[in-house]
Amino acid sequence: MMKKILLLICIIGVTTAVQAQNAKTLLDEVSKKVRSYNNIVLSFKYSLNNPSENVSQETRGDVTLQGNKYLLSLMGTKRMYDGKKIYVIIPEDEEINISSQDEEDDNSITPSKMLTFYEEGYTYKMDAVQDLNGRKIQFIKLTPIDSKSDLKEILLGIDKQTKHIYKMVQKLNNGTNVTFTVNSFKTNQPLSKTLFVFDESKYENYYINRLD
Repeated sequence: MMKKILLLICIIGVTTAVQAQNAKTLLDEVSKKVRSYNNIVLSFKYSLNNPSENVSQETRGDVTLQGNKYLLSLMGTKRMYDGKKIYVIIPEDEEINISSQDEEDDNSITPSKMLTFYEEGYTYKMDAVQDLNGRKIQFIKLTPIDSKSDLKEILLGIDKQTKHIYKMVQKLNNGTNVTFTVNSFKTNQPLSKTLFVFDESKYENYYINRLD
């Protein structure tokens, strides 16, 4: 009986190791492809749900990524990072918040890291394969190494053909699920040289709050 138990433990251990290696191989392919592009332009669907709190919302957004710079439009607000400062532009309130927060020091999944965040801080294993909108999507389950993280786990869906991230589901410990689904994924687009340059003259009537 003991031999059978030990054999079962060994089989489970080997299977887990193989799953982790397969997941790492796929994630490495995704990282390599993402980093090969000069820029990436995404449009996506964003949804947030917490059944116990009766919270459910859905909206669309778009983001342009170039290196660690980004321009994100979501929920009527623009958020730009020029590599040094973050500009949050809120047209409804005619307000702009400017800070010197370093995105690289932020442990959350920020726009500049949304396609590479998984490279550090997680253990991973292969999950289910799903047919979504005619695509074969391989999901990988990511578990935070930090036991104090607000995240319970992340399901990262990767298009098996293009090796692009198609879907990301963040499951929080408080029961909230945040889902990003990519609607379009364009690369190496012609971008304006001033896309990530903040021009204060365009916002003469805005209140500018400098937080640094």
